[in-house]
Amino acid sequence: LYREPLRPQFHFSPKRGWTNDPNGLVFFNGEYHLFFQHNPYGWGWGNMHWGHAVSKDLVHWVELGDALYPDAMGPVFSGSAVVDWKNTSGFGKDGKPPLVLIYTAAGNPTVQCLAYSRDGKSFTKYAGNPVLKQITPGNRDPKVFWHEPTKRWVMTLYVEVDKKHTIHFLTSPDLKDWTVRSKIDGFFECPDFFELPIDGDATRKKWVLTAASSEYMIGGFDGEKFTPETPKLPGHRGRGFYAAQTFSDIPAADGRRIQIGWLQAPSPGMAFNQAMSVPLELSLRTTPDGPRLAWAPVKELNGLRGKSHAGYKITLTNSETTLTDRAELVDLEAVFKPGKGKVTFLVRDIPVVYDGAKEELIVNKHRAPAPLRGGHMELRILVDRTAIEVFASDGLTYVPMPLIPEAARRSIRVDVTGSADFRTLSSWEVRPIWKR
Repeated sequence: LYREPLRPQFHFSPKRGWTNDPNGLVFFNGEYHLFFQHNPYGWGWGNMHWGHAVSKDLVHWVELGDALYPDAMGPVFSGSAVVDWKNTSGFGKDGKPPLVLIYTAAGNPTVQCLAYSRDGKSFTKYAGNPVLKQITPGNRDPKVFWHEPTKRWVMTLYVEVDKKHTIHFLTSPDLKDWTVRSKIDGFFECPDFFELPIDGDATRKKWVLTAASSEYMIGGFDGEKFTPETPKLPGHRGRGFYAAQTFSDIPAADGRRIQIGWLQAPSPGMAFNQAMSVPLELSLRTTPDGPRLAWAPVKELNGLRGKSHAGYKITLTNSETTLTDRAELVDLEAVFKPGKGKVTFLVRDIPVVYDGAKEELIVNKHRAPAPLRGGHMELRILVDRTAIEVFASDGLTYVPMPLIPEAARRSIRVDVTGSADFRTLSSWEVRPIWKR
């Protein structure tokens, strides 16, 4: 177990069975909780349960037993989790706030339900379920948070109305009684909604509405209605990244907004299928077009770095350099000033190309815009056994991509056409997250 040939070594995957959407991401009792759509009985989608894993550092995960099982109301589809600090639900006891899961019971009708826990390990479904009856068939994926200015819970929920995709905004005083307040068109399933500072300035905050595709809008929120200030903007620029969700209740002293997405990376021939992205820290950064969302691997991943194969300043002109010929799990960082030619990173023979003339990133022949920032390109490349994740342009360009490198191909080379001045060029071997 965990040594299988196609087991991702620093991305979470279940011990067995299918997984898709991350659910109920929450920090509770000193641990990060990752719930996830799980079919424990087969390699393909079906029999939806909520799987459950915990971590103290966002990196090393321990899978627990499934937290939620199908029942007479149907299979257990996606949702979210919150810590009910004020015990508005009444599920707490002896002054201890409960952990509350909000999920879709996907039977007929499709309804929204609650489950709760006082220890974060065993869960009880609320006897009064459903707490929200069907609005239209297939309404799903409740993402809930506490809105301090209005002292109420807010839910974003996917609802199809007259064959249009919408996100409904609802409020509740206690997680049990919900009132529809507003809606917005154009977003399909798995919504998330959160506030971020611009360039880390807490006095300049904006709300971000996103959904399964990771496309998003930026705007304002008064506790009932979201007012967008941008059109719908592109999110990730790769493939196979879906239904991402951010953590609830990360301590204020930390202050980060951390996201995990479903990494649609098959593991053929294995007893498990699909994985999660690495945890990603989100931010809003100023660009010439206004504030835009940026992604970066959480800092805790740096603790997996083992032997370094480089780490020096270098200028390459129409030449190639080899960093290593024995890499399997890769973490590579490069900061460079490109010319008008191309800088090609061949990471286990996967081509990651930066075209300086077009300011474009090409990952395994997949193209994405990647503008220079201050005349430089900041690039980070993570390679696991079933996927690559590339971060460019100070995180404004995120390119995830499922792929399986050939096992025998272990080299990392850099080939420059024209000239590139590297401020940083470093690669590390990555230690597995699993206990051996």
